[in-house]
Amino acid sequence: MSFSSFSLAPAIHSALETLGFEKPTDIQSQTIPLALTGKDIIATAQTGTGKTAAFMLPILNNLLRDDTQLGQVRALVLAPTRELAQQVAENTQQYAVNTELKVVCLYGGANIGPQEKRLKAGVDIAIATPGRLLDHLIKGTLSLSQLEHLVFDEADRMLDMGFIGEIKRIMRHVPDSRQTMLFSATLDESVEKLASRWLSDPKRVGIEQQNTTVEAIEQTFYAIDEEKKAAVIAYLIGKNNWQQVLVFTRTKAQADSLVKELIKDGLPSSAIHGDKSQGARDKGLTQFKEGKVRVLVATDVAARGIDISTLDYVINAQLPYVAEDYIHRIGRTGRAGRSGKAISLVSQDEQWLLEELEVLLDERLTPQWLSGFEPDLTREVKDNRKNTNKARKDRDKKRVLGQRKRRRR
Repeated sequence: MSFSSFSLAPAIHSALETLGFEKPTDIQSQTIPLALTGKDIIATAQTGTGKTAAFMLPILNNLLRDDTQLGQVRALVLAPTRELAQQVAENTQQYAVNTELKVVCLYGGANIGPQEKRLKAGVDIAIATPGRLLDHLIKGTLSLSQLEHLVFDEADRMLDMGFIGEIKRIMRHVPDSRQTMLFSATLDESVEKLASRWLSDPKRVGIEQQNTTVEAIEQTFYAIDEEKKAAVIAYLIGKNNWQQVLVFTRTKAQADSLVKELIKDGLPSSAIHGDKSQGARDKGLTQFKEGKVRVLVATDVAARGIDISTLDYVINAQLPYVAEDYIHRIGRTGRAGRSGKAISLVSQDEQWLLEELEVLLDERLTPQWLSGFEPDLTREVKDNRKNTNKARKDRDKKRVLGQRKRRRR
């Protein structure tokens, strides 16, 4: 199958040819024909599967059928983070380059003035994080009265981050007559509840299989004491002469600390996380893509939306508290048919996290010892179980009661 079989508008075909798109991915092949007919869709898709084109190409095609309403927001994509919103907006502009359709990206952490100016000039497609979109709706700088297409991108992550309140308020501004598409890496009870409330007789596509993304990625686990991890990361990068490496930490403090240590070891590094300004995050990501920074250290939330097709190496400095985040992390490599390598450094205090990961992946994971960095087996192991079912329920309860702050976008 080729993109020509979808009968897309010539302007879209021309853009795809320029981008070198020839054969659609599985999620694109399943989604595009249904989306072109206006059906509501629930799609199970991991990052790196081409899901942005899966929902955006049919939206563009349908908008081009009626050019009498140019300058009104007729398509909206909700994304959980600024980075993902920016990535979707960038891709959309590439697909729409030969059309008169205008795209705007709305996210927090940036001056709202320029966004208001763009909206006043007229836009057709808005890519937004829930909080900033709500700001514009409240101020009256954006109207959704003419909305025809709505997309929930990475719906599971949006709900994990506590955006259900904002989503409910946004939906009050959305017309009942519309096409709604929901894309999610996982389909848990909360995602299904969201879908049942705001999608009408949806068609389901994709494969709900957590380990789909990791099959093309070589995974290695090393048993490393926490205080030795920075040295191990520098050693692995230097020994193998890796030029572009994405490293994940659990916390913002760990990210900043690791960057300092890597710079001391002569590795140009940068960190992106919620405490960094939007300008600093954009600069760090751009330098990483251009090769000016060799190592990018990120927290899980800040890394959402990072899409670098040539990225071959991912290192987990700490395992995530939520096992599913491991899939999202290593899914940053091994894209577009390339092979990828993921290395996880596991301290003795993280053994319980490794066990949860084994359940998710349905396989036994045995950390290796790295010569010169063997773990100290005499040390006392701490019980840091912050993500037990009870702890998660308590946090969810506090969030619902307004007693717990949502993670920064």
